[in-house]
Amino acid sequence: MRKLYVIGIGAGDPDQVTVQAIKAMRQVEVFFVIGKGVEKQELVDVRTAILTEHLAGDYRIVEIPDPPRDRMPADYRGVVEDWHDRRSALLEEAFAQVEGVGGILVWGDPSLYDSTLRIIERVLERGALSFDYEVIPGVTSAQALAARHRMVLHRIGEPVHITTGRRLRTEGLGPGSNLVMLDGDCAFTEVPGDHVHIWWGAYLGMPDETLIEGPLRAVESEIVRRRAELRAEKGWIMDIYLLRADTERAHDSGHRR
Repeated sequence: MRKLYVIGIGAGDPDQVTVQAIKAMRQVEVFFVIGKGVEKQELVDVRTAILTEHLAGDYRIVEIPDPPRDRMPADYRGVVEDWHDRRSALLEEAFAQVEGVGGILVWGDPSLYDSTLRIIERVLERGALSFDYEVIPGVTSAQALAARHRMVLHRIGEPVHITTGRRLRTEGLGPGSNLVMLDGDCAFTEVPGDHVHIWWGAYLGMPDETLIEGPLRAVESEIVRRRAELRAEKGWIMDIYLLRADTERAHDSGHRR
């Protein structure tokens, strides 16, 4: 039976690739990469650099164009479902045309805000192509953010709420610490309160890594400005941040009033 490896490769630093991931990559003959246009060619280049550093044998890279989608839809779930369908059809077509073991390199870990596993399941559900697949975990951007800021993601006994910028805007802060991903519009600027702290990072593990940390109201303008500058320079950006309300200070402030 055909075999496909889904391999988490960390946030971009080749040194974050695990030994298990390297062993899996060495089994792969053809790597599938979903390209995101010329402006994001660097994402493909980083994957290529990781393969070059860790592999000595022969392999091929098949780039699959990413189908376009509406980034501000009224029906977000419906648009994403359709996008996954089109992505899965392209992967199915590409995998059917090659022989040997395939592999997909996934930023961070395939389990966290990544569509690869859902796409693979759609291919299998259609039944036209039969294969087995194995998932190799990777270092997530959440772990990289915590490491670069030298912090623990939660306070003692508290939860970590993982969410998106879209949901942060509509639902506000969840309990404990809030780890926010996929925020293209700086939703943190709409979080109310004067006692919220932010730990922000962009291009974690890459040469252009940028970190900003501090009271949200004091540094939010700097993050917005720097984020816009970086995106303009590179044509794309990947960032993540942690928000945490200082409940004791907020309580003390309210008590003084």
